[in-house]
Amino acid sequence: MGLIAFEEAQKIWKQISKESTVPELKYELEIHKKLLNIFEVGEFYYYLFNCLEAKIEYVSENVTALLGYHPEDFTVPAILDRIHPDDLPYFLNFENAVTEFFTQLPPGKSLKYKVRYDYRIRKASGEYLRILQQVVTIQADEAGGVLRTLGVHTDISHLKKEGKPVLSFIGLEGEPSYLDVNAKHIFCSDKEVLSKREKEILSLLIAGNHSPEIGEKLYISQHTVNTHRRNILAKTGVASTSELVAKAVREGWL
Repeated sequence: MGLIAFEEAQKIWKQISKESTVPELKYELEIHKKLLNIFEVGEFYYYLFNCLEAKIEYVSENVTALLGYHPEDFTVPAILDRIHPDDLPYFLNFENAVTEFFTQLPPGKSLKYKVRYDYRIRKASGEYLRILQQVVTIQADEAGGVLRTLGVHTDISHLKKEGKPVLSFIGLEGEPSYLDVNAKHIFCSDKEVLSKREKEILSLLIAGNHSPEIGEKLYISQHTVNTHRRNILAKTGVASTSELVAKAVREGWL
């Protein structure tokens, strides 16, 4: 799955760079390092990303302390392979939304936005933690194509235990911000937990309908509805309808 995701992500990143050539980076990173130490609110590491080549050019050594991986092992395919399977579609959909957003900006504006979203990533120990990914453009061409970005991954597991990932564009230097952006659902999980009919029933349960009402609305018997409900509970690993509804809303299944 990681290799397939990388191929899809690579297509997206080539679009945001507008397939320009990427000159050598001449930025001094010491200022960035100092700013990161001042403004981050948790354990973090930072990295440089080449959009056209879809390549991590540098990652700080504290990636080892946070995730347990050596910097030389911190490659894009490895990252995608370690993103939680339920969050990987969000990652790809968010990156697609980021590309659409930046390609519509006039030249010069790409340097004035920070992209922010969260997802879960697997540590070397096998444990998952939730990171907040924040990315700013540090190199762009005259047409506005994003060439290189500076990214920061901060551990926010203590701040956000669960829930679906959220995408925001944070305006800098007076530009407007766009919070909790709805990204197009282009990429979906390999395994859909619920069938189409089960999702219909779940949606009606969330709306407060009981089995007889659901049966009438879907033109099926109450017995069939109850069978579907039992199957839904078994598939999702919850013990009651109230737990099911809470988890569905929390995880953004619908």
